[in-house]
Amino acid sequence: MTVTPPRTGADGSVTLPPARSGDPGPVQDGTGLAPVSGKFLARATLITAVLSIAGALLGLARDQALARLFGAGRETDAFLVAWTVPEFASTLLIEDGLAFALVPAFSLALARRAQGAPGDPVRSLVASTLPKLTLTLIGATGLVVATAPYLVEALAPGLPDRSLAVDCIRLTATCVLSFGLAGYCSAALRAHRRFLAPAAIYVAYNTGIITAMFVLGGHWGVRSAAVGVAVGGALMVVLQLPFVLRQLRRKPSVAEEAAPAEGQAVSLALVASVLLFALCRQSQVLIERFLASGLPAGSISHLNYAQKVAQIPMTLSLMLCTVTFPVVARAVAEGDMERARTRVERDLALAACVVLLGAATVIACAPHIVELLFQRGAFTAKDTAVTADVMRVYALGLLGQTLVGALIRSYFAAGRPTWYPLAMMSVGILVTSLLGVRTVGPWGVAGIAAANAAGITVTAVLLLAGMRRRAVPIDTRRVLRELSKPVPAAVLATVAGALVASRFSAALPGLAAGSATVTAVFLLIGRALDAQGLTPVRTVTRRLKDVRFR
Repeated sequence: MTVTPPRTGADGSVTLPPARSGDPGPVQDGTGLAPVSGKFLARATLITAVLSIAGALLGLARDQALARLFGAGRETDAFLVAWTVPEFASTLLIEDGLAFALVPAFSLALARRAQGAPGDPVRSLVASTLPKLTLTLIGATGLVVATAPYLVEALAPGLPDRSLAVDCIRLTATCVLSFGLAGYCSAALRAHRRFLAPAAIYVAYNTGIITAMFVLGGHWGVRSAAVGVAVGGALMVVLQLPFVLRQLRRKPSVAEEAAPAEGQAVSLALVASVLLFALCRQSQVLIERFLASGLPAGSISHLNYAQKVAQIPMTLSLMLCTVTFPVVARAVAEGDMERARTRVERDLALAACVVLLGAATVIACAPHIVELLFQRGAFTAKDTAVTADVMRVYALGLLGQTLVGALIRSYFAAGRPTWYPLAMMSVGILVTSLLGVRTVGPWGVAGIAAANAAGITVTAVLLLAGMRRRAVPIDTRRVLRELSKPVPAAVLATVAGALVASRFSAALPGLAAGSATVTAVFLLIGRALDAQGLTPVRTVTRRLKDVRFR
């Protein structure tokens, strides 16, 4: 019998083939969405991964352009203080903020639609939330513009060029509105299992910034990068809007039209708990820049470049969690906690393996990575050495960063407010602050990075400890056993990779040899320890062997 494979649509969705005579086929759920399968998740993750990597590479190109055009000094320090606005807006409105409130809300609305609820719960949700959100975002944008001088004083009191930072903050303030609308669109599309447009937003965003720097940089200096933030934010909304409108054009049936739609509320307490958590988490950046503002010029820039590169493994490790968050939220909405538990435990195991492999590569090959990416133009060999040292310290906290990013989705998957994550994040921030004050004197920027790693690791441990009673009830002991397997593999891979990379003076050969060594050692030891997160690797290897010997 010939089996027709599923078709992947242009928007990242999966369309199942029609059932043959006598074959009932997969059961649709009334929302028009295909049942979630391993193949669907793999394809959705691949789409997200490819476009997210493209966005990350453009982000590196953006940072390279910033370093090449403006170096690491007064101008870039001023812009990077203003960069706090899009950093916070991205976290609050796209990544860790509104998404945690809106994805469960859209998932619940879709579940109610599937159960035959009167009216169209999805349209009702949009009608009750989007206008209020837009007005709030416009007000917040105006507030940032008006208070820009006070923000600069609070964020970096020791900054040499405050007027430039004020100008940049006012230019980047528009991203509060554009990021909020972009985050709303992304949440709606992901809940509908449409992943192409949401994954591509950072491609559009970074393209706008890079273009603005090269076109306007000669006349406006580093202010051109702030203009690019405004342009890139608008592109994020424009990219997603046609896909969102397509989902909302679904016409209700006659029975649905006859009854008024019930509003699908998103409680103020839920939004507050989500946004306060995201704000508290992002305040790590404020602490870093506040402490670094009193260090020599360029310190904020070194922290920024090191953090951006070091966080790439974390971003890659959370891609699957981004794809499966709507799946977990839908399972919780339907009361299927066993399906949610299994999904969360698998995601944690896989994310840990990915981020530990990335962290091992970063630590082993840090000087080669920084030299290859940034050492040109105004970015000197001294800047490379400092940035590489800081990047290695940052990498020690990547597992904690990833666990926090994965676990927090489970806490908010039910669409109900919970204050436990905020409390635990506050503990982590307190640890970061106290350690940062103690270590910035003797260790400089490396001490700030060490405080960051310690604080986020404490938060990860506390969130994991509270999962069983307050979120999806995972088996904590089993999760800890699985997390313990790739750690020794990462340690040994780091040592082996560093030894190999150190034998090459040129950046590219050293990075290639070091990263290849890290990957080989990590996979061999991880498989020997039977790490669950490496199951996809074993599956692919087995399939390749089957194809080879047929």
